[in-house]
Amino acid sequence: MSQYQSVKGTRDIFPEEAAQWNYVETIVHKLAALYGFREIRIPIFEYTELFQRGIGSTTDIVGKEMFSFQPDPKGRSITLRPEMTAGVMRAALQKNLFSLAPVHKLFYIGELFRKERPQAGRQRQFSQFGAELLGVSSPAAVAEVITLMMQVFKSLGLNGLKLRINTLGDSEDRLRFREALQAWFAPFHDILDEASKERLEKNPLRILDSKNPAMQELVSGAPRLYDYLKESSLQDFKKVLFYLEERGIAYEIDHRLVRGLDYYCHTAFEVTSSELGAQDAIGGGGRYDALARELGNSADVPASGFAVGIERLLITMEKQGLLAAIPSDAPVVYLVVQQQDLADHGMQIAWQLREAGIKTEIDLAGRSMKAQMREANRINAAYALFLGATEYETGHYSLKNLVTSEQTTLTLEAIVQFLREQRLQQCGN
Repeated sequence: MSQYQSVKGTRDIFPEEAAQWNYVETIVHKLAALYGFREIRIPIFEYTELFQRGIGSTTDIVGKEMFSFQPDPKGRSITLRPEMTAGVMRAALQKNLFSLAPVHKLFYIGELFRKERPQAGRQRQFSQFGAELLGVSSPAAVAEVITLMMQVFKSLGLNGLKLRINTLGDSEDRLRFREALQAWFAPFHDILDEASKERLEKNPLRILDSKNPAMQELVSGAPRLYDYLKESSLQDFKKVLFYLEERGIAYEIDHRLVRGLDYYCHTAFEVTSSELGAQDAIGGGGRYDALARELGNSADVPASGFAVGIERLLITMEKQGLLAAIPSDAPVVYLVVQQQDLADHGMQIAWQLREAGIKTEIDLAGRSMKAQMREANRINAAYALFLGATEYETGHYSLKNLVTSEQTTLTLEAIVQFLREQRLQQCGN
């Protein structure tokens, strides 16, 4: 056993589990393309001020959770990305994408880093997939990203998820609400926790996002932003809900939902799973029209998007019994070489099978036939193809179904044809 262990808050993903990740990522790629989203890959670290300005200095992410360091003589701080949206917007502005076309639909799959207390589904290095629709802020655009997210969940077979949704209005709405919140919380200043006291002056909406159980009763009696919205903001939100209803997407309006990032405006949403316990969010997102200006752009860029935690998604899938249905990445054929003087011929047959698109495994350690059969069963190969003196001389090989134990003798060409037909039948089912 090695004296070295993985860093706290990180974990290794071995082949059996990696197959589950690949399955989820394949579904994401397929559906993102269906909706016209194209993949973007951005650096794993950015200048720290990108997140300070983009996410907001009063958020827990910026205040407590970022991994930041100064790697160069100029002393400019760099941070491992704690979220993706600010980096995607930075990339779009830097590349001047909006001079090429007014609207861009981008999706990503990537790893992020936060200084959180490690627990099930919440690591210091974690992964997300998400999508950003840049350049348009209509209710139809917001509904588009929500629909894509919910269709991913549906395609994975998930059930029992709850979509919570709220509207944060525009900047004028939030300014009126900010004043109302400060007036309401001011008499309770002495009983506010330290985080809420700080937020009361800088961003009182953040108090509504408090995870402190002792604050919940106080928060529950606070004014609702919904009551401070202008008519146009209300109509914008109602139109988003209309699109969701048209598509049969169930939702629950949660007037306390503000999400954990300062850049959101108008619609914000979150998807939760009862399978995850107290930390039940599996994904979420919203609209963020002012982020581009916060990052130094001369004007707002209307935008909306979502992100989903892959670790939490897989935990939910496991608890709902969905992982067992994921197609195996086991080889189709295990080539059993019965005599070592035929090993070279076995390597050539394995190569021919792989050239024909048949997933094939062969022993490279010179093990006995019995040991090879144990290995074939251990890795869940579908068939064993036997190579002995008779097979070598006649060109006809024994193929054994390792599930049913049925065995047949065929030429290599016939075996390839048979296995291809089996694969087509499985795909058809």
